[in-house]
Amino acid sequence: MDTLPPEHRSENMRRIRGKDTAPEMAVRRLVHGMGFRYRLHVGTLPGKPDLVLPRLKRIIEVQGCFWHQHPGCIDSHVPKTRGEYWQPKLARNQQRDCDKLKGLQALGWEVLVVWECETRSNAKLAEKLDRFLSAAR
Repeated sequence: MDTLPPEHRSENMRRIRGKDTAPEMAVRRLVHGMGFRYRLHVGTLPGKPDLVLPRLKRIIEVQGCFWHQHPGCIDSHVPKTRGEYWQPKLARNQQRDCDKLKGLQALGWEVLVVWECETRSNAKLAEKLDRFLSAAR
């Protein structure tokens, strides 16, 4: 939950989308092009995962490097201003991700996390997705 009232949130933050982001669309195009069919944002699963492949019992989560604090990534910095706001917010995102992953694994799902920075190279991303999805066939 945001600690700022809506009138204090910046216009840019309101534009941040949780679905149909450019990195997610890149992953969707590749997975579909490989011949796999999937469901999107299944509400009956913990956290409404991005791509769900029910027959393979596989899930692909596409996460933004900044919002989910990708370890070792240059894009995962914490802003220098208003640290008292950003530090807990980003920590909550990470805790929620961890809880969601544990919940999905407890239900028997295999989960692959694709980071935003990994979507910049289609060849490397395709290889990663192929390894993950082919192992289930």
